[in-house]
Amino acid sequence: MGSGRQVAVFGAYGHTGRFVVAELVERGFVPVLSGRDADRLKELAAGTGLEARPATVDDPAALDRALAGTVAVVNCAGPFASTTAPVIEAALRAGVPYLDVAAELEANIDTFAHFADRARESGAVVVPAMAFFGGLGDLLATAAMGDWKEADEVHIAYGLSSWHPTAGTRLSGAVSRERRGDRRLRYTGGEWEYRTDAPPTLTWDFPQPLGPRPVIGEFTMADVVTVPSHLSVPEVTTYMTADAVRDIADPDTPAPSAADGGGRSDQTFLVDAVVRRGGVERRAVAHGQDIYAVTAPLVVEALDRVLAGRTRTTGVAAAGEIFDAPDFLRALAPHVTLALHP
Repeated sequence: MGSGRQVAVFGAYGHTGRFVVAELVERGFVPVLSGRDADRLKELAAGTGLEARPATVDDPAALDRALAGTVAVVNCAGPFASTTAPVIEAALRAGVPYLDVAAELEANIDTFAHFADRARESGAVVVPAMAFFGGLGDLLATAAMGDWKEADEVHIAYGLSSWHPTAGTRLSGAVSRERRGDRRLRYTGGEWEYRTDAPPTLTWDFPQPLGPRPVIGEFTMADVVTVPSHLSVPEVTTYMTADAVRDIADPDTPAPSAADGGGRSDQTFLVDAVVRRGGVERRAVAHGQDIYAVTAPLVVEALDRVLAGRTRTTGVAAAGEIFDAPDFLRALAPHVTLALHP
């Protein structure tokens, strides 16, 4: 349990940030609310007894004040291309662990490229993409690997009932497209490859209750950064149900709306991670409700394990590298239902 320890949450008033704040409180931590908009922070803090500490990423002194006295920082503020590096720098100055929920490929790649050496040398802990995209898929792929030291391919297919993107998701997507231009990214032959052709439309045979569904292949998500950062796999591909891709591509698709008392939407998900080696296949499957809401127990479970020393390494590390993947996934019940088929 958190035992009252203070945890800075940057971007606390955002859609996912609010779920993270609630989960921290539920587990006994004391969130310190931070972010760029002082008015929204004040509104969120009203009546809760929580402290609000406004800060902007271009003001290192304000970030230092936001992290003062805390035991860790969770970055929930997109676009992460702008926030990741300054908040990591602040965490390194404060000597506290850093975790984020970034799904932006470029931001994730930059975190590994720019901070791996410094974090490892100082013994710091930096966990990027500790969210539905990046964290959950990486944990599933790692669990599916079992005792394998290497594999030929990892495939992670996302079966979403719908995808009502938040304002933050739309903004992060726009920033990624601006950086990438008309190109898309895939990971093949152990390297990143830019492509200008359209991604393929395929059929993925999901486990029940979904069954076969049309998907967009090479719909590259953060898992394609996290998985090969620690698993010896030259081919990593992610897929997304075609209906969900149409939802997020439509500018008129509304933001998610609450369907229960906890603020979760009625969106459901099934994540199917398949690992192949020499004609043998292993699989790990997770399903649950609301990809934004489930990010909160993912990142807070990770935080709790980091603070308790239940980790396997230091430096910049993906979820499956730093944590015991099967044990971590089992700890997510009742938020996630898990099936392992090694």
